[in-house]
Amino acid sequence: MRLIFFYRNMIFHPQSYTLADRPGEPFIDPAEIEQMLAETASPSLEQVRQVIARSLGRERLSLRDTAVLLNAEEPAARALILESARQLKQQIYGNRIVLFAPLYIGNRCINHCAYCGFRAGNRAAIRHTLSDGEIARETRALEASGHKRLILVYGEHPAYSPEYIAHTVQLVYGTKNGSGEIRRVNINAAPLSVEGFRTVRRAGIGTYQIFQETYHPEAYARFHPAGPKRDYLYRLTAFDRAMEAGIDDVGIGALLGLYDWRFEVMALVRHTNHLEACFGVGPHTISFPRVKNASEVDSRPEHLVSDDDFIRLVAILRLAVPYTGLILTAREPAALRDRLIEYGVSQIDGGTKLEIGGYSSDAPEQNLHREQFQLNDERPLSEVIRSLIERGRIPSFCTACYRKGRTGEHFMEFSVNGFIKRFCTPNALLTFAEYLENYADPATRQKGWQLIEAEVEKQTEATINTALRDRLTRIQSGEKDNLF
Repeated sequence: MRLIFFYRNMIFHPQSYTLADRPGEPFIDPAEIEQMLAETASPSLEQVRQVIARSLGRERLSLRDTAVLLNAEEPAARALILESARQLKQQIYGNRIVLFAPLYIGNRCINHCAYCGFRAGNRAAIRHTLSDGEIARETRALEASGHKRLILVYGEHPAYSPEYIAHTVQLVYGTKNGSGEIRRVNINAAPLSVEGFRTVRRAGIGTYQIFQETYHPEAYARFHPAGPKRDYLYRLTAFDRAMEAGIDDVGIGALLGLYDWRFEVMALVRHTNHLEACFGVGPHTISFPRVKNASEVDSRPEHLVSDDDFIRLVAILRLAVPYTGLILTAREPAALRDRLIEYGVSQIDGGTKLEIGGYSSDAPEQNLHREQFQLNDERPLSEVIRSLIERGRIPSFCTACYRKGRTGEHFMEFSVNGFIKRFCTPNALLTFAEYLENYADPATRQKGWQLIEAEVEKQTEATINTALRDRLTRIQSGEKDNLF
């Protein structure tokens, strides 16, 4: 069956697949992906131009289109991919960069993932689950730095039940620190049943995020030898159950280095197509972390992804899924993160601590026995923001769409008609202004307001420009959470 989705001026053309798209059923066919990559080997520059033209025309790329870009090796074709991704990202997202922080709640785990410091068999790991008081203390520390968006991370263990997760989410929402508050709580947790997802949904979570790690079944079995996570299909269909439970913002991802990165990118696009086919909306975000060192793990991935290929795959994902958020974490060094923002990344974390209880402690350096993996960007949030300002980027803490009900399919309906740039940019400026007034040092505040003024001048719609200036003035007078 051929499915066509119309979202105003953007058209989706998912191809017919060997495996039918039905909710809760498998949809990855490794042979099909490998065959498509083989059939599109060594594309001409003209073929690459044709694919990119469809992307710049706001047409969602097919799986075969994506394969063409992945196989483009000519220097001219690779340069064209990067420049086109830069252009598309600027057209859709403007200069906004959404900021968040991960908060690790506990690292108990019953899985044996070969690459992870939390794995059950790692006797060097120092296990701890935050108490309610410690969660509140960590939350206040994050609020004191200016954060508004968190993702709570849990080891995969029966202790972290849906009821417990819901409790911790509500605890974070209810913890305030002066003018500081968390306005959006996402979660990264083990796959749940439909009823389990309903429980966490009622707690008011934002996005539910989980990574397939590798979409290749044989590689998956090799890296997950024991524990519930060994069930490839149960994990693969987790988002189907989440969406059935009413969670319409989900975040997919692959851990690069476990298998060929080209296969993983194809599978991420295939996963996107599956969710669109079954539920009418794709993932809210896509993540693509690379394997890093961890406690008792010296990471030398068999399928190493070089920095050049990493940049290229981010650009290809941006062209393939124009309206999906692309997340890049502090696994990567600051200089590389700065480059990747240019080619498609729209969300980053800042001031990240992976150690359980790390935000409220003064630990001078990382202790991998207390963390899931090694960080490579340890800058505090204030320094990340200064760097963004220097590059003309707008640090955004906006949560307006989530709290105004503009999620899932509704977000897609808004975004494809220029909503992101017309309304998300003003909301980004308002949240940035709130940060400057409440948390920034004088020098950062001055430079930040100069950037805001330059961005306001770009708002050519008179009504939006006037309303934006009025709201910015009110924020300077002490008002907060003023949004469009």
